[in-house]
Amino acid sequence: MGGASPADDARGILDALDRVILGQAAATRDALVCLLARGHVLLEGVPGTAKTLLVRTLALALDVKFQRIQFTPDLMPADITGVTLLTGAREFTFRPGPIFADLVLADEINRAPAKTQAALLEAMQERTVTVDGVSHPLSATFTVFATQNPVEFEGTYPLPEAELDRFMAKVLVGYPDSDAERGVLERTVQGFEADRPATYGVSQVTDAAGLERLRAAVEAVRVASQITAYIAGVVRATREAASFTLGASPRAGVALLKAARAAALLDGRDYVIPDDVKRLAAAVLRHRVSLAPELELEGVTPDAALKAILDKTEVPTA
Repeated sequence: MGGASPADDARGILDALDRVILGQAAATRDALVCLLARGHVLLEGVPGTAKTLLVRTLALALDVKFQRIQFTPDLMPADITGVTLLTGAREFTFRPGPIFADLVLADEINRAPAKTQAALLEAMQERTVTVDGVSHPLSATFTVFATQNPVEFEGTYPLPEAELDRFMAKVLVGYPDSDAERGVLERTVQGFEADRPATYGVSQVTDAAGLERLRAAVEAVRVASQITAYIAGVVRATREAASFTLGASPRAGVALLKAARAAALLDGRDYVIPDDVKRLAAAVLRHRVSLAPELELEGVTPDAALKAILDKTEVPTA
């Protein structure tokens, strides 16, 4: 267990993901980057595009506890966090909810009411859960992967800007290409079943302690001052651009910096280059900006408007 270097271990996890989730290389990489950078992930895509499979496979590769919570309109905060029960004469016992896991899949988060969303978001931010005035710490590995259907689906509550800002990245999970889709069918013929993890053929790459070592290695990746200036320039440009009514916050810049470090580690480097920032800018910023209504009507996407900003921002040269 454990490779020769942190970069080898990180690549091993990515390889395990790519062997199971066919045709989603960009999404799997972005999700792993966030996990290595201690960030939570918002996965957006229509049902049936392997979002649950991605998180399940990650849990197998790391040998950590996976828990899926189906968000519904009647889900209450206590259904997530847990409850304090009276177990005897004046004795109270805390019964932990499903959030007490390592990798938590919050499925269809935008189907639950704001109060329940807020309970999850508080846990994400504080990494503790408070029930009846008592704090209960979550595991060091604790990471939320929330899925949401594209916003035009019926019966959904859009996540408020402040909640969206808690997610390091919004990863778009689209349909696989024709070769990958054929591969999915071929594999099913050979006995692969998404609801039976034993059929995935995933062997453990590392463990929770190994993930902590990887995260420490990410935090040791060097970031030159011209790179931090470049990140700040991109983020500030979103606030000044006429194409956005809401730009990205300083927290967005911090998230982009952390994600760029993790991407550098995955590529076997101990320093960040401008391309790390460029490749991650859309994933880290797309959910933190609001397009001007007239551009939205014209069918312009946040990604296209962000690309225009990146094209205009001066790239540092080493």
